[in-house]
Formats: sequence, structure tokens, C-alpha cells
Amino acid sequence: MSASSDRPLQGRAEAAPLTRGSAVRLVSGGIVIYLALIAVGLGITHPFKDSALVRRDLDTSRAFAAHRTPLLDTLTHYGTLLSDTWTAIALSIVLVLVLRWWLGRWRESIAIAVVILGELFVFLLVTNTVHRQRPPVPRLDPAPPTSSFPSGHTAAAVALYGCLAVIVLRQMVQRKLAVVIALLCCCVPPIVALSRVYRGMHYPSDVVFGAIGGGLWLLVTVLVVVPSATYGRGARRSQGRVGRDSTGASSSDGVLGSSSRGGGSASTSSASPSSTTSSPSSGAASWGTNS
Repeated sequence: MSASSDRPLQGRAEAAPLTRGSAVRLVSGGIVIYLALIAVGLGITHPFKDSALVRRDLDTSRAFAAHRTPLLDTLTHYGTLLSDTWTAIALSIVLVLVLRWWLGRWRESIAIAVVILGELFVFLLVTNTVHRQRPPVPRLDPAPPTSSFPSGHTAAAVALYGCLAVIVLRQMVQRKLAVVIALLCCCVPPIVALSRVYRGMHYPSDVVFGAIGGGLWLLVTVLVVVPSATYGRGARRSQGRVGRDSTGASSSDGVLGSSSRGGGSASTSSASPSSTTSSPSSGAASWGTNS
């Protein structure tokens, strides 16, 4: 491998323009996620409300409530704040501005706005359709007017922090720092999920399907909005393909050049005998004509 293949790519990977088709894909993805989540939520609250899953949900919530301690109360309070509504809004605004300043374009900022607003919209639709009651245990936080299913805090944590992790891994040239930031982002959703169950705000199934919904919306946003990788494994694969193509083209040019040079020398060498051999014949022809 040459030393040039280890250098970072020059500039940022190009971002394909967002079109009406991009909006259609986003809306279609949101509708599919909404339908899937309400199917699960209505199944839990109606035909399967007496199932083993629901009973295990209740037992787990009661077990968390029975093992509360002042230290865990404090830690889970801060764990919840990591994806609280106002935290998510403030962090999104900061990320929109910072990413625009850092990358010099709006595409990643748009991705942050799309991922958090789309998650919020899908969450509100689902929670106002399912209407699942919160666990019958003492709650450590004020209960919002939305229902228990799914967990909006968990969905927002997966979508927002996951989108930030993807952007950093794709665009940050300091690879070790990018990995550290991505790992920290990946730690937030499980912390938020456990905190919400511990504090009596959600059943375990609420946070599980909240994470799934947020993850699916994150996937849709990444596929439609987030630009390709400038750095990292995906970028190296693309760079390798470009390098192989350019190397092949250079080799072909070299072969063609040597062939043309060889052909030229061959034609020159072959032209010399023919010229020597054609001289008598041309002389004979001229002699015959003259005679």
C-alpha cells in the first residue's frame, strides 16, 4: 500500500441534492414506522393485555421501584435529563449551528433537524393512538400528558445521539476522537432507557420499542439526508475503488503508449526495408516508363 492511500481525502464528500423524492422517502418511512409501532402498541394494550409479556413488564417496573436508593435516584435524574425535551431542543439547536460552522454546509445540520423533528412527530402520533397507562408505581418525575407507549425520551436519545455519532464517524478527520465521541453517544440511549424504567415512567417494553422506533427513523434519515463518508472505512472502500480505476486507466495508458511507441518503431523499422526494397521496383517502374 502506498503512503498516499493513508492520507485523508481532500475536501468533503459531496452531498447529493435533496429533492421531492427525498421528502417522499422521509414521509413514507415515517408512515411505515408509525404503522408498525401502533400495531405493537395496540396489541399490547388490547388483545395481549393479559399476556406474559405485560405481566413481566409490570413485575419489572415494581422490582425497580422496590430497589430505589438516593444515589440511584440522583443518577437516573441526570440520566433522564440527557434526553429531556428541553435538552433535546437545546442540543439540536447547538448542533445545527456547530455542524454548519465546522463542515461549511447545511446538509448535516438539516439531518439533525430532520431526525429530531421527525422522531417527535412520529412519537406524538403513536402515543396519541395507543393510550397506554403508565406503570402503577410511585413516579419520580411529573407525568407528561402523553401515554406510556413508546418512550419518547429513549426514541429521541437513539435518534439524536445516533445521528451525531454517524456524522462524526463520517466527517471527522481525527479518527480516534471520532470513535470516542461515537462511543459516548452510543452510551446515552441505554442510560436514558434504564432511567425511565427505574423512575416509574415507562414499562420495559415502552423503552424497547421507543429505541426501535428511534433507530428506524435514524436509519431513514441517514439513508436519505446524511452525506456519504469523507473519512473512515466506507470512505476507504470508495477511495480504493477510485484508486484501482485510476491505476487501471494509467496502466492502460502506459500499455497503449508503449504499444504506440513500439508500433512506431516497428513501422519505422519495417518501413526501412520496404523503402529499400521498393526503391528498385520504383526505379524499374520509372525506367520502364521512361523507356
